[in-house]
Parts: sequence; C-alpha cells; structure tokens
Amino acid sequence: MSYLLPMLTKKAEVDSIIRNTIDKVLVLRFGRAEDAICLQLDDILSKSSREVSKFSHVALVDIDSEDIQVYVNYFDITLIPSTVFFFNAHHMKMDSGSADHTKWIGSFYKKQDFIDVVEAIFRGAMKGKLIVPCPLPPQRIPRFQLLYKDV
Repeated sequence: MSYLLPMLTKKAEVDSIIRNTIDKVLVLRFGRAEDAICLQLDDILSKSSREVSKFSHVALVDIDSEDIQVYVNYFDITLIPSTVFFFNAHHMKMDSGSADHTKWIGSFYKKQDFIDVVEAIFRGAMKGKLIVPCPLPPQRIPRFQLLYKDV
C-alpha cells in the first residue's frame, strides 16, 4: 500500500516538503517498507490519506537512507515506525501521556484514530498551538518503555 504515498529518501526532499506544505498538517512516517508494523501503519495512512487530504499531506521517509540520518538523529528516532507532524514548517507536538511529545511511536489501531489525531493537530495549529492533547483514549495509545541514555 505504501506505493500510494510519496517515499522520501533525501534530506533535500524532506526539507522541501516541510517548507512547501502550507496550511496543512504534514505527516512524515519514519520507518522501513519491509517492517511489519510499518506496513500496518502505511496501510492505515494510505487508506486515510484521501479523507484527510483537505487538511493534511502524508509522506513516508526511509529511515535507512544515509541522507536522512540528520532527521533520524534530530528527532531521536530509535523505535519504528515513528510519525512526526508539522504545520507551516513548525514541528507539532502531541501530549499522549508519554514522556516524548515529539512523535507518535508505533501504529494506530484503526483508520479513525489516525484521522482524529491529524484533525486535532490541524485544529490546534489553526489556533496557534505547537502542542495539542491527544484525542484518543489511553487504551488506544501505544505504550513503549523509553530509555534515556546517561540518565
């Protein structure tokens, strides 16, 4: 299903899409095309992309691409898939009850969960917010044990 969504493999492509996506939420999925959970997430993203196309744009980022490592390091992407959100070139954060508000880790349980999250980010961004509360109930938010280096 991921062939329906643009795949970014170069830093210049990521820079360009962040800069040029105006008045829409940019959804960047960092992961690998052959990873099972990435495939599950890509399926949800591709099936939802048309429904959210009025207020968002979705693209996939190949985490193994050498040129992309600057973003992998910047967003501290250690678990995949990790989904990062932007609005008018500003990094949008979501408080989902975890210590890390910078990205969504894992897949969504269903298509509507993804749509709800993108809609919440869009509404918050339109009000000038850079961090929004997660609209999903806690049982539908993937939980991961976050390990911090040197802590």
